[in-house]
Amino acid sequence: MKIILPTMNAEKVANQIGDFIINEIVSIGYTGGVLGISGGVDSTVVAAITKKAFDKYNETHEKKIELKGYLLPSRVNNPKDTEDGKFVAEKLGIQYEILEIEPLVEGFRKTNPETFESGFDMGNLYSEMRAAVLHRKGGSEKKLVIGTGNRGEDFGVGYYTLFGDGAVHMSPIGGLSKRLVREMAIYMGFETLSTKVPTAGLEEGQTDFKDLGYSYDFVELIEEGKRQGFDEDALEIQEQVIEMFKVEKEKYIGLYGKAKFNGVNDALNDLVRRGKIAKGKARIVAPPVAEINLDYEE
Repeated sequence: MKIILPTMNAEKVANQIGDFIINEIVSIGYTGGVLGISGGVDSTVVAAITKKAFDKYNETHEKKIELKGYLLPSRVNNPKDTEDGKFVAEKLGIQYEILEIEPLVEGFRKTNPETFESGFDMGNLYSEMRAAVLHRKGGSEKKLVIGTGNRGEDFGVGYYTLFGDGAVHMSPIGGLSKRLVREMAIYMGFETLSTKVPTAGLEEGQTDFKDLGYSYDFVELIEEGKRQGFDEDALEIQEQVIEMFKVEKEKYIGLYGKAKFNGVNDALNDLVRRGKIAKGKARIVAPPVAEINLDYEE
């Protein structure tokens, strides 16, 4: 049996997400939202959908709502990402600020010197500092913090910092796989950014594919397989899964010299392990996710 991947009507889904964001803000009387703009495809899509929805709302309402963007680079970030973030904000007409977070991070050297001995811990600290800035900006401006995590990243493998990029008031694209986020980026006019390599930007040279050992497309395939009744044993011998793993394993070897996982079973076990962690994290920080309509057709 084939695993069916969903399709979407991009215009309909963008409107559903935009309405969701506005409702979350207007229902509590806030003045708008703050958004961390990284230059990546996820934050680009959220920025584009939000700005379009706010502009439409402001045309017919006396009390306006505003979107503020914040670019929060550190020394480990690729400067190109900041340039991409500026491009997104300026193309959409979003008011933005660039705030270097390195001084904030350095402030922890006295209280948490052990953190500076680990690239992993430093990465989480960078993410937590960004969250602190966004929340204080949002708090002072009576604006909600808008999240940018996609479905596979946040709810499939839990690939985020719990009180960093996971500390948001809402998850607008939490119902979209990375594949569909890329499609939405093209629909919203950002085709050039739709193919950017996913990275958390927390360590030099870091990519999500390098860390995970498989892509978000693989995560989506497995998650959809589970939703459609495949157990782990069935997924291990499923033709689509085997073929995708083979392609990604060869790609990983080409990029990094050796495979992270030797067989499909190893990758599945890791994904299942991460999925359990994701569910545990979601119980601690569980922002509302936009309800969207996806289509499943053979």
